[in-house]
Amino acid sequence: MFVITLIAKAGDLDPALVESLRNAWGGQSAQWLAADEAAEFAISAKPENLWTVWTDVQGMGVDLVCQPLEGRRKKMLLADMDSTMIQQECIDELADEAGVGAHVANITARAMNGELDFEAAIDERVGLLKGLDAAIIDHVLKTRITYMPGGRTLVQTMKANGGYGALVSGGFTAFTAKVALELGFDENRANTLEIADDKLTGRVVRPILGQQAKLDALGEITKRLGISKQDVLAVGDGMNDLLMLSNAGTGVALHGKPALQEKCDVRINHGDLTALLYLQGYAKDEFAA
Repeated sequence: MFVITLIAKAGDLDPALVESLRNAWGGQSAQWLAADEAAEFAISAKPENLWTVWTDVQGMGVDLVCQPLEGRRKKMLLADMDSTMIQQECIDELADEAGVGAHVANITARAMNGELDFEAAIDERVGLLKGLDAAIIDHVLKTRITYMPGGRTLVQTMKANGGYGALVSGGFTAFTAKVALELGFDENRANTLEIADDKLTGRVVRPILGQQAKLDALGEITKRLGISKQDVLAVGDGMNDLLMLSNAGTGVALHGKPALQEKCDVRINHGDLTALLYLQGYAKDEFAA
């Protein structure tokens, strides 16, 4: 059995659309997870015209996901940070403070779309931060970083149901430590900015945490917890998340870069991070406060 989940911004999911698709695909009765926001129904086989319909409903502001019904509620959340749990790219915000924001943002965009080598791109960008006061990190955290809507609810709801949360970022520990604490993650991994005499040296401490390190984290943490990779819901937005997403039980491209979306079956472009709870079958009244 498969389950079709339809998710939109609050108030934007038309019941007529849900019923139309349920009838067309021979689905069981629809269950509303949140009124006019999220609904699901079970079907016996994946529809042949799934992606045609997906494209159509994207134009209506609706995300559509088809996945196996069994095993969709996960025991662990493995999440990227930049443009996933927070709304910014932390290196771009640091670069803006250094006066090289536009140049660095362009490199970041290309790296996240898989057009540049990740390690070389991070070295180039961090090199442009050389000489910045280390105190700029706290300044950026306090004045520039905002959380993706639904993030704390996602983490806390999964933890309230016995789940584990790991934040794994190609960004920096100075940011992941704060974000992990605020949202309730159990652990965080990221790169470390080298600091000497209270200034950024323009270098990243080796080894650099990139795509392979995120996959390694998936394997290491699940082994330690005694669960399988199938028990994991992973979420990210860039091509450096691809290995992690494709090897987890459910890999979600959240507002993903085009190159990533092409390779992911689960794509959330309109909903916020609570969409990842709806995908697991949680109703809104089950969300942690």
